[in-house]
Amino acid sequence: QLQASGGGLVQAGGSLRLSCAASGRTFDSYNLGWFRQAPGEEREFVAALRWSGGTTYYADSVKGRFTISGNSAKNTVYLQMNSLKLEDTAVYSCAAASRSTITSWMAKEISYKYWGQGTLVTVSS
Repeated sequence: QLQASGGGLVQAGGSLRLSCAASGRTFDSYNLGWFRQAPGEEREFVAALRWSGGTTYYADSVKGRFTISGNSAKNTVYLQMNSLKLEDTAVYSCAAASRSTITSWMAKEISYKYWGQGTLVTVSS
């Protein structure tokens, strides 16, 4: 089970850190991803972490502003979001994919088997 938290209301240019904690399984068996869904939009890939090796992947829209990281001792993955923009407003969800997921599939929803509930991030002007 995945539990996302840390969402809230923030002004444009501000920062938030989202957390995703796992229970029942350890993250080192999976790759972890963050997706988001804005109102009226389809869910889109944000970032992913290949737990084994630490390789990270980012959507172009967040590259340089967001950082995904993990803490194996806490079985938690984080999404540090800086320089937030109005268009970052969305419900953010974390998900877990098979450890064997190939690079070209890390950004695809279909690769992720386990999903947590979302946490709402609202960026205001």
